[in-house]
Amino acid sequence: MGNRTSQDIILWYFLGLFLVSIFLLGWLLWPFISIIILGGVVTGVFKPVYNFIQIKGKTKPPFASLVTCILIFFTIFIPIVFFVGVLSREAYDLYLTAKDAVLSDQLKNLIESSRLFDRITQLFANFNIEFTGEQLNKGITELGKIVGLFLYRQASSIASNFFSFIINFFFMLLVIYFLLIDGSRLIAFIIDLSPLPKEQDEKLIQKFKDMSGAVLIGNGLGGLIQGSFGGIVFSLFGFQSPFLWGVIMGLLAFLPIIGIGIVFIPAAVYLFLKGRIAAGIFFVVFYLVLSGGIEYLFKPKLVGERVKMHTLVVFLAIMGGLNLFGILGIIYGPLIATAFFTLTDIYYASYQKLIGSDKQ
Repeated sequence: MGNRTSQDIILWYFLGLFLVSIFLLGWLLWPFISIIILGGVVTGVFKPVYNFIQIKGKTKPPFASLVTCILIFFTIFIPIVFFVGVLSREAYDLYLTAKDAVLSDQLKNLIESSRLFDRITQLFANFNIEFTGEQLNKGITELGKIVGLFLYRQASSIASNFFSFIINFFFMLLVIYFLLIDGSRLIAFIIDLSPLPKEQDEKLIQKFKDMSGAVLIGNGLGGLIQGSFGGIVFSLFGFQSPFLWGVIMGLLAFLPIIGIGIVFIPAAVYLFLKGRIAAGIFFVVFYLVLSGGIEYLFKPKLVGERVKMHTLVVFLAIMGGLNLFGILGIIYGPLIATAFFTLTDIYYASYQKLIGSDKQ
């Protein structure tokens, strides 16, 4: 009996030390947690490229990993540098336009000269709803100031801390380099260390891989396509700052339910108010075709059925992630939701009956 008590004390003492060491290690790595997570996500996306280079080129893992990192540099770093420069300039122009009342005066003149808006206000008046041009004008102007200033600050933050951005990016490449080579061993180490059954650990890790792939490949390519075509259409129809609106639509494309409609529908209304009925109809049809094609044809074929999550949950996860983590919340939000629902599946499959029998 005494021997058993002594062993329990030793076990709990060891577990206490072990948990303290885990906490200290987490504290040590916390400043780099975003870089490590992003490195892991990007590694999962480019792992097939690494495998292709290694197998087809018959190269050793270090060289294949180096070539993959070089491809990542040209695929991600160079476009980001280009986008930040153009985005910063156009976002600041939008902010100044709204701030200096240029946008306000344009909208005011447009609304006052629009017969369509008069009919709309009369329609609302029948339901005792006051909807004036001044309210619409003020709302759109304030929205332009908020969006322009937000994007300008984001872009300026990267530009002003460009040296820090370069260091963090190359630090991420270093993480990716070693994860490509030793990632499988790291996963095996985590699985061996976890007290959960092996199949449950593998299920959890696989879900993370699937979701990260869905976010970066499915949503990323979908956002790139919608943002590019949206920016081109805005340019063809004479809207100012088409690159800026293209970037905004690319980011909004990550959001299910609403997506690029936040930009396209007001643009269509603007064209209707200007009397360009055909152009307004084209914008509505183009939005439905582009958004519907990406959401219901492109993404399901690209991602498949690996990631099953309700549309509303994805929307709330991304919005909550943006609120808590900034732009990286687009990735973090769905990953957190994935962890919860995967653990929920494991609970229902393996532990619900066990806990229920203990209650009885």
